[in-house]
Amino acid sequence: MDRALISSCGQFLATRLYPGDELKDSLIRLTGSLDSSAISVVTCVGSLSRCVLRFAAQKEHVILTGDFEIVSLTGTLCRSGAHLHLAISDSKGATVGGHLVSDALVRTTAEIVLVSLPEMVFDRKFDPQTGHRELVIAPGK
Repeated sequence: MDRALISSCGQFLATRLYPGDELKDSLIRLTGSLDSSAISVVTCVGSLSRCVLRFAAQKEHVILTGDFEIVSLTGTLCRSGAHLHLAISDSKGATVGGHLVSDALVRTTAEIVLVSLPEMVFDRKFDPQTGHRELVIAPGK
């Protein structure tokens, strides 16, 4: 198994999503419109009214609705898919996080900074060891 590090300078990109926008789909659409094969989420702050998460080692998804603050969003994006983890807190500060599946609806805003890594290519390929489509990193341009 190759574990070599690949480095790249980064170009930072910023965007804002609006009430009713879907977080994951918006990021995937944005990734498809960019001339970049490797993007990582740097930061995201904002709020959600709904999201679907999968918790660690669980097969079932959990649908959460309410008023949530985005505490953290992290992950990688490429043309063949996205792997995003989200942490949110409710009005009492209780925090929950997991794998972002879908339907993360922006409540008021989502302010997002991404970094495009032009000297890398991200791809997702099935890994028989994990049973999932995992990140493959290769040198780019």
